[in-house]
Amino acid sequence: MTPAVHAFFDEATNTITYLVREPEGRACAVIDSVLDFDYASGRTDTRSADAVIAHIQDQDLDLQWILETHVHADHLSAAPYIQERLGGKIGIGDHITTVQNTFGKIFNEGTRFARDGSQFDQLFHEGDAVMIGQMRVDIMHTPGHTPACLTYVIGDAAFVGDTLFMPDFGTARCDFPGGSAEVMFDSVQRILALPDTTRIFVGHDYKAPGREVYAWQTSVGEQKARNIHVGGGAEKRDFIALREKRDATLAMPRLIIPSLQINMRAGHMPEPEDDGQSYLKVPLNRL
Repeated sequence: MTPAVHAFFDEATNTITYLVREPEGRACAVIDSVLDFDYASGRTDTRSADAVIAHIQDQDLDLQWILETHVHADHLSAAPYIQERLGGKIGIGDHITTVQNTFGKIFNEGTRFARDGSQFDQLFHEGDAVMIGQMRVDIMHTPGHTPACLTYVIGDAAFVGDTLFMPDFGTARCDFPGGSAEVMFDSVQRILALPDTTRIFVGHDYKAPGREVYAWQTSVGEQKARNIHVGGGAEKRDFIALREKRDATLAMPRLIIPSLQINMRAGHMPEPEDDGQSYLKVPLNRL
C-alpha cells in the first residue's frame, strides 16, 4: 500500500509533522506534531497544530492516531491539543519509561510524576502492528538517538523520526542521556534493510551546506548510496568515531529544557502548583 503523505514544515524548529492517510479512505494519523512556544515569554501557541487540524477537517478525514517517534528535545508536542479537537489515540514506544525515569530524576519530578508511560494511550513494543483504517503500521524500535525511538513503517513509507536525516546531512546526535552511537548504527542498518524503494520521511531538516531548499523525503536506496554518515557501506567503528567526535561539538537544542519536561508527559503541561499555574524547571549544570 502507498499511503498519502502531507508534510507540514515548522521552520522555527526545523520539524516536519506528517499527516498520513489511506490512499482510498478517510482514516489518518498525525506523526510528530508541534506546539509553538516562545521561550522568552513562556507562551504557547497553536498555529502549527491548527494548520494540521484545518487540513484534516477540510478533507473530512478520520483521525485515529497521534504518533510520536520519540520524546523530542527540540520542540513541544501538540498531541493533547489535537486529540481534544479531533480525537484519536496518542502512541509512543514502550521504552518511554526509560526516558521518564532518566529525566524524572534530572528534573527532580518527585512521586507525582508517573514513570510508567500512563500519560500515553498506547505504548508500542518492537514488532507490534496497528491499523489506520485499512493501513497496517509496523513498529520498529530504532534506538540510539534516544532509548525510545521508533520507526513507523506504513506500506511503502517509513517515518524515522530523528534517526536518519536527509542523505547530505547524515544522522542524529547520540549524546543525550541514554543515547548511543553504537546502538544507532545497528538501528540504521535495520532501516536500510527495508526495500530500496521504501520512501523515508525524516523528522527534521536543516539544509545541508550547499543545499538551498528544505527537504524531508528520500528513500532507502538513496540513504544506502549517499548518506554521509552511514552510506556506501560505512563500517560501524568509523561511524561511532565520526558520530562521537561530531556530538562533542554540538550545543544543547534551544528548547531542550521545556521540550523534555512536556513531551515525556505526552505533551501535557506539568501539574499546576498551588496557585493553579504550571511551571517549568531549569536544572543547573545537569545537561
